[in-house]
Amino acid sequence: MDAAPRTFHHRDFPSERLARRGLSLSVVVPARECAATIGAIAGVLASMRERGLIDQALVVDADSADGTAALAAERGVEVLSENDLMEEFGPARGKGDAMWRALAACRGDAVCYVDGDTANFAEHFVAGTLGPLLFEPGVQYVKAFFRRPFRSGEAVLPADGGRVTELTARPLLRRFWPELAGVRQPLAGEMAARRDLLVRLPFSTGYAVETALLLDVHREVGAGAIAQVDLEERQNDHKALLDLAPMADEVLAAASARLRREGRLAGDGADEPLERPPMASVRVAA
Repeated sequence: MDAAPRTFHHRDFPSERLARRGLSLSVVVPARECAATIGAIAGVLASMRERGLIDQALVVDADSADGTAALAAERGVEVLSENDLMEEFGPARGKGDAMWRALAACRGDAVCYVDGDTANFAEHFVAGTLGPLLFEPGVQYVKAFFRRPFRSGEAVLPADGGRVTELTARPLLRRFWPELAGVRQPLAGEMAARRDLLVRLPFSTGYAVETALLLDVHREVGAGAIAQVDLEERQNDHKALLDLAPMADEVLAAASARLRREGRLAGDGADEPLERPPMASVRVAA
């Protein structure tokens, strides 16, 4: 089986190419306590929208206490509270839930998600991630990958930032989904797909959303429809080792749930993470 998805570099898709796209584009930023970075990110997205490179820039805020929503709105992007979307499902339950609820407010034919805590954000995070989806035949889902330096005081470890990725997510793919083993950053928050694909998929509500989406896209359209793009470097804050354990548990639970559904793991699924149903099944207009 081919374990190397089609791989591109963001330089293959400069921002100006988006002006020649055939689809309308929504960019979604799920954000929680991102005051240090959201202003710059919103400014980049507002500029891209004003120049006609994207059609919608949407920050979905977790009612952050640090003023994230106000800072984003000041830069001219659309801002919604995650708890004001799909209110019939109660309070939002995490990042994946915010991403799912955002689909109800997206107007684009294609949706690009980017994280709200990225330092030194630039247009290539959007243009690079969308590029293969828009311009490469057969691509239906794009994952970004990058280097994540780990900074501790003055020390910088160039490749030590993705600890849950390398110790949990990628070993799971190599063992159980070897055709996805070449996906460099299965947990990357930067991804893009056509909206009509995303609304057919369930969404894990928490931090396992990226793993769950990758596996569900693979089931829905096959590994050959998945591409990845090199964004070079992404810098964000890092959690302490003990704080990563719940994230690793969520990734493992999402993978286990899909192994059970495929008949490859025994058990009743009592420990499966909370998931939202495909948006198309709960909103006729989705």
